[in-house]
Amino acid sequence: MRTHFAVALSTVLVVSQAMQLSAQGRHEAGPRPMPVIPREPIAREPGHGAPRVEPGRPPVTVPYVRDGHWYGHAAPDDPRFHLAQPFRSGHFGLVGPSHLYGVTRFDLAARRIWLPGGMFEIADWDWPVTTPWCWTCDQFVVYLDPDHPGWYLVYDVRMGEYVHAEFLGA
Repeated sequence: MRTHFAVALSTVLVVSQAMQLSAQGRHEAGPRPMPVIPREPIAREPGHGAPRVEPGRPPVTVPYVRDGHWYGHAAPDDPRFHLAQPFRSGHFGLVGPSHLYGVTRFDLAARRIWLPGGMFEIADWDWPVTTPWCWTCDQFVVYLDPDHPGWYLVYDVRMGEYVHAEFLGA
């Protein structure tokens, strides 16, 4: 009988201590900071081809934003971004850091997402970047691409990454 009591008491003490440590860890961590939504990227001059690289880091394979700097953005004269008819489906109206969106629908096979106000097709060369993104739970900001006429930048707030997309209309 004493053995059962000792085991039960030990279990209660261990669970109690674990709960206290967990609560203490949550208290120390505090509320999660709000993600920083970057300002619009600044246009570059044609011929300034190399994507911006963060000092001390190798060239990026996934474009991202840190401290307001857009790293890994393709050169203005990159031929992949040439569109015969830029903005052929019109313009997406509400762009920039003051407009946060959730995806309302998506078609992964076609690389298409729907946001309130329109549909976008993600550039095929940027599509692999979106693998860890959560289309049903992440928040997104849309920016007009200042270097590539007809393209937009879809920025995933949680991941801090962005991809190029073409607006296909409302």
